[in-house]
Amino acid sequence: MTLHAALRRFAQAPVLVVGDVMLDEYVLGAVERISPEAPVPVVRMEQIDRRLGGAANVAANVASLGGKCLAVGAVGDDLAAEELRRVFRQWGLPVAGLVCVPGVPTIRKVRVMAQHQQLLRVDYEENRPDGLESEALIRTAIRCVRRHRAAVISDYGKGVISPGLITALLAECAKRGARVVVDPKVGHFSLYRGVDVITPNHHEAGAASGCKITGPESLLAAGRQLLEISGAKSVLITRGPEGMSLFRPGRPPLHIPTEAREVYDVSGAGDTVVATMALALAAGTDLEEAARLANRAAGIVVGKLGTATVKAGELSESLRSSPLRSKVRHR
Repeated sequence: MTLHAALRRFAQAPVLVVGDVMLDEYVLGAVERISPEAPVPVVRMEQIDRRLGGAANVAANVASLGGKCLAVGAVGDDLAAEELRRVFRQWGLPVAGLVCVPGVPTIRKVRVMAQHQQLLRVDYEENRPDGLESEALIRTAIRCVRRHRAAVISDYGKGVISPGLITALLAECAKRGARVVVDPKVGHFSLYRGVDVITPNHHEAGAASGCKITGPESLLAAGRQLLEISGAKSVLITRGPEGMSLFRPGRPPLHIPTEAREVYDVSGAGDTVVATMALALAAGTDLEEAARLANRAAGIVVGKLGTATVKAGELSESLRSSPLRSKVRHR
């Protein structure tokens, strides 16, 4: 199958996203003076831009690429949850998977921007590193698997991705034959046995493997160690300007050079990677093709400011104007 054919099949490849959904707010304005109260800039607010963040941004990326998506996550009984649902609807995304968990506030991150510079970030959240273990969340995730060809586990370490949810979700995905892509946090690597691919960045990979990545030898050691620790079918380590490296048991690693031309903001690039990987696998590509397509999509999204997505047309045009590089390296 050609990658253009795979792109056309995205609309018939529904993806379930389970994880920590967030509301990203950008307060945009101008700085014209320093406050007389303290040596800080005064931002004259001009606009507030609300976007989907965390696992919700994965869902937005799936929708932007032409796929159908349902996101399952926890929200509170608060105004931020109402605003999050509104932005979901703007994207044409269903809100049935947003489960209200008592006592848990909706995660909201407010960034104050001026002249394209981030001056301040304020986080509204309540960390629960041991997991919510919400029965309603688990039931919702399990019920939704049967309607999707692939599932993304988007773990931002805020409590939604608990051991109980992972165990139940992976069992149901195996039963239904759904492909599974994981954006992991360090503490849960050992729970992802049998998933199709986990996608840590090089910092996460180094921390989880105990092998700080400083060069080719430590990268190879980290990749092999993560395959053993996780029991996953593959590990895709994203390496920023160095591209990506795909590790599979019994095969040499595959190193894919970066496709980025200009880098303005890496926020959410990992969300773009897992969304593209899941759609490509659900559409019938093999793992190597999915990784190369995700690498190209990430190269596009880092050229945008803030939490952003890649449109299907952008990816298609990129493939037409500059075919994917064939010089991936096995070693």
